[in-house]
Amino acid sequence: MAKYKIEVDRDLCIGDAACCGEAPNTFEMDDENIAVVTDADGHTDEEILQAAQVCPVDAITLTDTDTGEKVWPEE
Repeated sequence: MAKYKIEVDRDLCIGDAACCGEAPNTFEMDDENIAVVTDADGHTDEEILQAAQVCPVDAITLTDTDTGEKVWPEE
């Protein structure tokens, strides 16, 4: 089971695709050039965190599924 609940803010995403470059088994671009999650278990937790961190507009939110705490972006 995935450690993170992964959400992509479609209004924030600018279609940079950096997340896809870091974690192509987890993210892909849809037909509107917006990132979508294809497999929350597609990469290690560390790789998914790195993919979220390279997003230039912090459009990817990661929440710890065990604690419910937001992991990324940091406040």
